[in-house]
Amino acid sequence: MQNYTSKQQEILDFLSKNLEDGSYYLPTTPKGASADEQQKLMEASMGKPWAEIRYHKALDANMPLNMIRGLLVNILVVFLFCSYLLKSSLDLKNTLLSALVFGFISYLITDYTKQIWFETNTIPDLVDAIVGWGVVGAWLGWWLGKK
Repeated sequence: MQNYTSKQQEILDFLSKNLEDGSYYLPTTPKGASADEQQKLMEASMGKPWAEIRYHKALDANMPLNMIRGLLVNILVVFLFCSYLLKSSLDLKNTLLSALVFGFISYLITDYTKQIWFETNTIPDLVDAIVGWGVVGAWLGWWLGKK
């Protein structure tokens, strides 16, 4: 979902001279702009280029810390899902279907909602949610169903 441009160094050089760390949506009005000013900008911008920028002055790819944080979040989410499952029927079919629904809902309220506004390609996110939660549901259905 990320594209390459041969102009990346030029773009990064320009951004580093003009932006502080943060997220930017272009075009937008300055803080405090009136509703009328916002409406005029929206009308003037229709059909023209726009961009969403997340800019950071320094790359900090702390892979071990990021992987640990991701693992902890995944464990928490599966724990919450299991607490829901333990209140219902624990056969393979119900567990698998519950996991697929859980994955689809999580996709809809995160990635798909962002796609609506920012026109991103979320098909890989949908596949990730369905396959990932499908595997979790199949495994939990088998494992919890044994008890």
